[in-house]
Amino acid sequence: MVFKIGLLGLGTVGIGTAQILLDSSGRNPLLEEIVVSQIGVRSLEKTRPIKFPPGVITTDLVAIVTDPEINIVVELLGGLEPARTMILQAIDQGKHVVTANKAVIARHGDEIYEAANRAGVYVLLEASVGGGIPIIKPLKQSLGANRITSIIGIVNGTTNYILTQMTTAGADFSDALVEAQHLGYAEADSTADVDGLDAADKIAILASLGFGERVQRESVYCEGIRKVSTVDIAYADKLGFVIKLLAIAKISEKTESRILQLRVHPTLVPKSHPLASVEGVNNAILVEGDPLGQVMFYGPGAGSGPTASAVVSDIMNIVAILKSNNHTQTLNPLLSCTHQHYCQITPIEAIETRFYARFLTKDVPGVIGNLGRSFGNYQVSLESVVQIGFKEELAEIVVVTHYVCEGNFRTALDEVRTLETIKSIPSVLRVL
Repeated sequence: MVFKIGLLGLGTVGIGTAQILLDSSGRNPLLEEIVVSQIGVRSLEKTRPIKFPPGVITTDLVAIVTDPEINIVVELLGGLEPARTMILQAIDQGKHVVTANKAVIARHGDEIYEAANRAGVYVLLEASVGGGIPIIKPLKQSLGANRITSIIGIVNGTTNYILTQMTTAGADFSDALVEAQHLGYAEADSTADVDGLDAADKIAILASLGFGERVQRESVYCEGIRKVSTVDIAYADKLGFVIKLLAIAKISEKTESRILQLRVHPTLVPKSHPLASVEGVNNAILVEGDPLGQVMFYGPGAGSGPTASAVVSDIMNIVAILKSNNHTQTLNPLLSCTHQHYCQITPIEAIETRFYARFLTKDVPGVIGNLGRSFGNYQVSLESVVQIGFKEELAEIVVVTHYVCEGNFRTALDEVRTLETIKSIPSVLRVL
């Protein structure tokens, strides 16, 4: 049997995907039955590292998704449009879809999956989170017997590279970003990465799969790394932490019903924690459940080869189903997505976490006592208070709290700002 693929997009991941499909030697024999029939691109003029037969590459994307001979449409265009429209048109034509597009799935997954379930086709997205790290299928299948309690991860290689350079080389944020762009780890417009938007898309997808309910992307609290300074990285190191951009989905404690925390922000991570040693462009996702306990998925989170590996694994999954003649039967619930209800999300001000805060104060007696009183007024308990040194004749004080309600902590900070001895609060970060 021969299974024809329509490939939308021939960028970095598209090229990697085509290379695997065109060179099946030494790989799974199933690949020998897969043919790249058509490839949709924005321009025919661009020079590409692979030569295809005449007529394979086209700018007519609609012709690909409506071609009756194509079994699977592989969407690697990126962005929201025309990717969303092409996916929906392919589904309407009864075609299965493989995508690496986390933005489309995070924002329009409801619409896409409802259409796919009506049409009786699969939409698989292993490559949308973690690059080459298998995490989507494990959450759907291997870990399906567990009651998942938390998913915490470093899911953006660009920001992890920047923070690693700031930590190991002492580079400031802007220099580390420029270097990441020069090496191809960051796009010219890196907003989605450094502002945490990419990570928020990914944790929305993982949370939906792990906790079995739909997630509204706009419910994910999001902070990026632009305000993280080398000063805070150095202080974190002295206190036994490293700073990472974490994507967190977890069951809120002290609630009678099942309510999730969903957030992305820079976080002080204890050096003893499994995620603390994840450096460079690597990703890692720590899943905790009952009865499993903890398991971590680690590896390259982006790039042509790793991401293409995940794309092709999804293609092979669908081809295996088509070969078994089960594609006309009810969709396999371990591969499809049938969530009906939206999960409840804890407002950020109601979560309980620890905090790190750095203050610049007048060098006079009673400053630390005043800080302690203001925090105590709002049930904020301090784990440690350290006067680090001086900065331009101002004392620099760092505090780390015990677990505290974020709303109480923020209200306490408002009072602290009114103290005559407090000149500024340069940074506030959460602690894992």
